[in-house]
This record gives sequence, C-alpha cells and structure tokens, in this order.
Amino acid sequence: MKKRTHLLFYVLSIYVFLQFMWWGYHLIQLSYELDPQTINVNRRVWMIIGEGSVFLLILSLGLWQINRTIRRELELYNRQTNFLLSVTHELKTPIASNKLTLQTLQKHKLEENLKHDLLSKALDENSRLENLIDNILNASRLENKAIKAVKSEMTFKDVADGLCLLMHKRHGDEFISLQGESSDSIKADPFMLEAIISNLLENAIKYAGKDAQISLYWFKQESNFIFGVSDEGPGVTYEENKNIFKKFYRVGEEETRKTTGSGLGLFIVSEFVSLQQGSIVYRKNQPKGSVFEVTLPK
Repeated sequence: MKKRTHLLFYVLSIYVFLQFMWWGYHLIQLSYELDPQTINVNRRVWMIIGEGSVFLLILSLGLWQINRTIRRELELYNRQTNFLLSVTHELKTPIASNKLTLQTLQKHKLEENLKHDLLSKALDENSRLENLIDNILNASRLENKAIKAVKSEMTFKDVADGLCLLMHKRHGDEFISLQGESSDSIKADPFMLEAIISNLLENAIKYAGKDAQISLYWFKQESNFIFGVSDEGPGVTYEENKNIFKKFYRVGEEETRKTTGSGLGLFIVSEFVSLQQGSIVYRKNQPKGSVFEVTLPK
C-alpha cells in the first residue's frame, strides 16, 4: 500500500509538471505568432515566465506538503496497525495466564506455598492488564481533550514511595533507588503525576531491566520542580530520539523487537506533562543508558 501510494503520487506530480511546462511553451510560441513586434513579445514572454514561476513555486510547495501529509498518515497507519497487533497480544497473554492459574488451582490440590506463588503471578498479570487498559483509556481521553489538570500540593517522596513499593512487589525485588529530599513538595495533578512516574519506571524496567540501576531522583531549581528516571540500559539512538514521544511509537524494529508494549506510555507522559505547563527531555545517561527528565512549574 505504501509503495503504491508513493508511486501514484510521484507519477501524478511528474505529469502535472510536464503539462505545466508544455502549456507554458505553447503560450510563448503563440505570443510570437500573434504579435510580430519583438518588444511586446518579450514583455509577454517575461510575464508568462514570471507568473509561471510563481505558480510553479506554489505548486511545488503544495505537492511537498501533500507528500509530507501522506508520509505522516502512512506512518500513523503503520503504528496503529502495530499497536493493534501488540495490544491484542498483550491483552490475551495475562488473560490466558490467569485462566491457566485458576484452572490449575481448581483441578489440583496444591501446597500452600505453591498456591501463594500462583496467586502472586496471577495478581502480577492482572496489574499488567490494568496498566495497559489505563494507558488505552488515558490516550483516548487525551485524544478527545476530555482530561484537565487539577493541581494540588503534595510531598513528592510519598508519591514515589507508594509507586516504588508497587513496582518492587510486582517484580519481587527492591531495585529502584530514590534520590531527593524527603520534605520536597510539588504542586501537580496527583493522577497525572502518578501516571508520569509509573510509565517512566515501567519504561526503564522494560528496556533496561531490573539490574540496570534504575534511579528516581528529584530536586527544586528556582521556580521549577525537576524529577526524572535514569537507568543504565541500552539507551535510545539519535534517529529514534525524535519519535519516542509519538503515539504508538515503539523503539526498535517491529520484526526483531523482543520487548512488549503498546507505544502509549511515553506519549501519555509527554501529554500529561504538557497539560501541567511542563516539559520533558530525553538525554543519554553516563556512562550508558537513558535519562527522562520532567520539569514542572512550582
């Protein structure tokens, strides 16, 4: 579909240009035939060339904009297609896993420790499913402009502690370090702030892993409150850097990607930060890895 669309566009563009040049040539020839006076002919020829050049410039800009729009729509179509495929898989996986767990508990008499392990895994899968559904709903609300920021004062460490506790419980290990003053307060939308931190941490866990020294830090700077998540994972390439906050975009090649995800997490983070008049930047961590840093006004 993509190749055929581009081919059709280029063929039509070349045809329009050739027709334009052909009619310009005939107008000039007709001027020479109708008016034998050289001065009048030259004036008319330069008028045709001048007006034709302006029209040609406008036509070129219009075709360039159309081509740009087609490319964007095709990229969005491809990302939406990949999103539907990945979401379908990610919705089915925890459901199938929980179904198998329940069937195992129903059919077999297991020891208490085995029951506990199975139930813990089922709860983890359920949490994963909840996060995915939350991201889909949040993306839909953002698309329909049905969500607004309602700010309130809160202690950042309290929010960070609660989210890290959930992450540690879900992944069975304490691997996120906190760096910041325990008394620092922030004025933000509680729901959006939790979604921002949660998605940044999940992103770091997904691409870097639990052993990549993930850190959640925060500090005050003049009239801003700054916080971020750093890791020592593989990082993001320069080419991918400009696309990571786009909806449905996922790092890596679709054919060889090993990580799961919907491509909505960083998009939601970026939009929630923007709704609170803030900004988010990505930079490389040293010596390796990624840093996603958010700046919100106090």
